[in-house]
Amino acid sequence: MNSGAKDLSFLLKNMSPRLIEGQYVFCTVSSSREQPNDAQPVMAFLEKEGLTLIISRDEAERNGLPYNQTWAMITLEVHSDLQAVGFLAAVTMRLARLGISTNVVSAFHHDHVFVQSDRSDEAMKALKEMTREAKRTDGHGAI
Repeated sequence: MNSGAKDLSFLLKNMSPRLIEGQYVFCTVSSSREQPNDAQPVMAFLEKEGLTLIISRDEAERNGLPYNQTWAMITLEVHSDLQAVGFLAAVTMRLARLGISTNVVSAFHHDHVFVQSDRSDEAMKALKEMTREAKRTDGHGAI
């Protein structure tokens, strides 16, 4: 099974950020038994306090799940290894410098960055610029 790239320079040059259509929300239910049967979360994580769901805003509203705010999902299309060092630190640092809050989820093939919905265009611009810088500088100094 291909585990993806670990080289930071390669990852920065090839991250290919893609804004996923729609708005997403973070919800919590007290257990997996309370998760609505027809809900299709993009992520579910069980913590001792309850089950966290990242789900489309429409699905949350349809299922009566409360949420605080909406988020945009940016998928970093490069296939990163789960053991890659520094990639997400570089991405989140760049966005933090712009005052953009991030919630990051790493799945097997890709990393997904959730940013405030009203800042998604700004985040995409920053990530695309980061890729251009990495290509110009061979990955060094792209943070």
